[in-house]
Amino acid sequence: MTTLSIPGREQLTPTWRDSTLSTARRVEELLRAMTLEEKVAQLGSRWAGNDMLPPDAADPGTTFNVAPLQDVFAASGSVALEDASAHGLGHLTRVFGSVPVTLAEGAAEVVRQQRVVLAGSRLGIPALVHEECLTGFTTFGATVYPAAIAWGATFDADLVQRMAAAIGQDLAAAGVHQGLSPVLDVVRDYRWGRVEETMGEDPYLVSMLGSAYVRGLESAGVIATLKHFAGYSASRAGRNHGPVSMGRRELLDVVLPPFEMAVSLGGARSVMNSYSDVDGVPAGADPWLLTDVLRGEWGFTGTVVSDYWAVPFLATMHHLAANAEDAGVLALQAGMDVELPDTLGFGTHLVERVRRGEVPEALVDRAAGRLLGQKIELGLLDEGWTPEASVSGAADRDLDSPSNRAIARELAERSVILLDPGTALPLLGRNRPVLHRVAVVGPCADDPRTFMGCYAFPNHVLPRYPERGLGVQVLSAVQALRAELPDAEVTYANGCAVQGDDRSGFSDAASAAGAADVCVAFVGDLAGLFGLGTSGEGCDAEDLQLPGVQADLIAALIATGTPVVVVVVSGRPYALGGIHAGAAGLIQAFMPGEEGGAAIAGVLSGRIQPGGRLPVQIPRIPGGQPGTYLQPPLGVEHFGTSNLDPTPLFAFGHGRSYTTFEVEELRISHTEIPTDGALTVMVRVRNTGSRNGDEVVQLYLHDAVAQVARPVRQLVGFARAAAPAGGAAEVTFHVHADRTAFTGRDLTRVVEPGIVDVLVGLSASDIRCRGRFSLTGPLRTVGHDRVMVTPVDVRPVVVPA
Repeated sequence: MTTLSIPGREQLTPTWRDSTLSTARRVEELLRAMTLEEKVAQLGSRWAGNDMLPPDAADPGTTFNVAPLQDVFAASGSVALEDASAHGLGHLTRVFGSVPVTLAEGAAEVVRQQRVVLAGSRLGIPALVHEECLTGFTTFGATVYPAAIAWGATFDADLVQRMAAAIGQDLAAAGVHQGLSPVLDVVRDYRWGRVEETMGEDPYLVSMLGSAYVRGLESAGVIATLKHFAGYSASRAGRNHGPVSMGRRELLDVVLPPFEMAVSLGGARSVMNSYSDVDGVPAGADPWLLTDVLRGEWGFTGTVVSDYWAVPFLATMHHLAANAEDAGVLALQAGMDVELPDTLGFGTHLVERVRRGEVPEALVDRAAGRLLGQKIELGLLDEGWTPEASVSGAADRDLDSPSNRAIARELAERSVILLDPGTALPLLGRNRPVLHRVAVVGPCADDPRTFMGCYAFPNHVLPRYPERGLGVQVLSAVQALRAELPDAEVTYANGCAVQGDDRSGFSDAASAAGAADVCVAFVGDLAGLFGLGTSGEGCDAEDLQLPGVQADLIAALIATGTPVVVVVVSGRPYALGGIHAGAAGLIQAFMPGEEGGAAIAGVLSGRIQPGGRLPVQIPRIPGGQPGTYLQPPLGVEHFGTSNLDPTPLFAFGHGRSYTTFEVEELRISHTEIPTDGALTVMVRVRNTGSRNGDEVVQLYLHDAVAQVARPVRQLVGFARAAAPAGGAAEVTFHVHADRTAFTGRDLTRVVEPGIVDVLVGLSASDIRCRGRFSLTGPLRTVGHDRVMVTPVDVRPVVVPA
C-alpha cells in the first residue's frame, strides 16, 4: 500500500485507506485511529460565506421576524472555517448555492475549503459537499427545471428519473457529493407555502415519483436526501413550522410510505428531519421515528442530517432543551448523525460530556461511523483523492446544456394541465376564426420568475443581486406567445402586481382586452422566502383566494365581453369557482421552469397536446374544503350536516386534452383472492377523438367495510396510455392484496378480509369502470417486506378499420 504524505506530519500507512477492504472494516479501523475530538468533528458542518440568512425584520415588505432567532443565526456565522475544522469536518454547506458564482469560481472555492479542512484534519479526511437541488442544481447559471408540484402533474416517473440523473451529473461534475432533495411531504393543506416543493397530495404518486428522483440522483453517485422526515406538510392551518395534530395511524398510512418506498425502492442514502413536532414530539428528537422506524423496521443504513438549524431549534422553538448543547444531546440520542448547516448542538461540548460519562461514546461512534462510511463509499478516503480531482469535471461543463433544457422542456410540456378548454381553446383549433389581435394581461405574463419555484436560484438568491439577471435564458409568457402566434398582433398590459391592492392598471388591461379577439390572462404566484413571495418557504396563505387583486382583474377583463382564457401559474391550487364560470378556457401551470413559457404557449395554440393531470385538487371556494381528496366519508361527502360543500371544482387526477378517451371493458381476473394473493385489473383505453394523445388511467380501491374509517377511494396504480386518433391501448394493473393494507386499531398494518371496490377512471371523481373482489382468509399482518408497488403493462391494441 502506498503511504499518505501530509506536509509537516509523519507518513501514515492506514488500513482504512485500503480500498480492497470492506467499508465496514475500513470504518472500524478509522474509528479506532481517531481521537474523540476528531470523531465529534465529523458530526458538524460549516456554511462559509453564508449570505442566505432570512431578511432583517426591518426590511420593507417582509413579514418575517428574525428577532427570536438572532442568537442562533449569530452563533451560526461566528466561527471561521479554520476553527470549525480544527479536528476535521463532516460537511461543507452550499459552496455553490449561497451567492452568484460561476462554475469555475465555485469549483475553486470547493478546492480552497477542502484544503482548509484537510489542513485541520490529522488524518486527512475531507468533507462532504452538499447543495440544494429541488428544481435543479441551485447555483448561478444552472438549468431551472419545473417545481416539484409540476413533476407530480406529469404522472411520469421515468421522466422525473431522467431529470434527476441530469441534475446528479451536474452536481457530481462540480465536486458535490450530496443533494438535499427530494421533498416527499404529502400535501395535507393547500395553504402551506411549501406545497410547490411537494409532488402532490397522494402518497402513492409521491412515492413513485420520489423514488424515481432518488434513483436518478443516486445513479450519478450523488447522495439523495429525503425530506422532511416526517409530518412537516400537515401543520395546523398550513402554517410553516406549525405543530402537527396527527394521529399515529395517519402518519403511518399517509405520511411515511413515500419515505419508506424511497429507501427500499430508490436506495436513498440520507434523510433530513422535519422541523415540526407531531403530537408534541419534534422529529429531530424522536428516537421512534429516527431509529425504531427508519433503521429498525426499514433497515436504513445511511445518514440522518438535520434540517438547517433544526438542532438548536429544539431549544429555541420547541423548548425541549435549555440550550443548543443540550439540544445536540437529544438529537444525537434520537438518531441524528450530522448537524447542518453549521455546528451548534454537535460541537466540542460533546467531547467533555463523553469524558464525564454523560453521553456514551458509542453514540458518537454510531453517528461518525455512518458518515465516514459514506465518505469511503464515495472514494474520498481512497489513495490519490484530491480536492482538485474532485472538481475536474467542472472545467468544460455547461450547467444549462441543450440536453438539460430538452428535459426541462419535456417536463414543462407534460405538466401543463388543461382544466377546461371552454369555448376558446385551442387558440388555433379547427373551425375557429383567424386570430388577428391577442391581448396578454396579468402579473405572470411578463415576469419569468413566476415560472420558477422558491428553491430555484433566480428566486432563492438572485433577488439580492438584481444586477446579475436570471443567469439563464427564459422567455416570458408574452414573449413565448408572440413567437407561437407570429401572424397575430400580441399586445400586453400588466393589470396589477401579484401582491397588493393597486388597481390602477385595470383600465389599460381592460382596454387591451376590449380591442382584442381573445384575451389571455396570466395570474398566480411569485415564489419567495419568508413573506417575500406568495408561494414558497414561509409564504403561507390565509385562504385560497388568488393573491392580491388578481381575481378582480379577471372579473374586469371578463366584463369587456372579449373571451378570456385564464392561465394560473402557481405553486399551490387556488379557488377558481367564480373565475371558471366566466372564463373561455382555463389552464393550470404549476411553476413550469425555464422552458415554461413555450410550453404554455404551445398548449394555448394547440401545437402541444396537453397531458398534465392534477396532483392536487382545485377548490371551488377559498375555504371549506379539506386539503386533499384522501379522506374518509366524513371528510369528502356532503351529507347535509354542514352548509359547506367539500366538493372540489376539479378533482385529483383531472386533466383534459384536445382529444377524448373512453375507458371500458373492465376485467378483473379473480372475484376472490386470499389475503396474500394477487389479481389483475384490465381496461381498454380508446381514443375517440380526432388527434393523437395519451391519457393517465388511474386505479383506485375502496374498502367497503373496515375496522377503521378508510378513504372513500385511494390511488393504488396509474399509467400513461398513448393511442392514435381512433386507436386504443390495453392497460393491465397487477394488484397484490398487500396494496389494500392499512393500519388497524392496534396500530398494526394489516390486510383485512372483506369486499374491495375497484374504481378505474380519469380522475378521483371521473370513474369510468367499477367492479369488486373479495379478500378471503385470515387477517394478515404485513411489514416493510410487503408489496408496495402496482406494476402496470400498457400495450397498443389493433382496432378493426
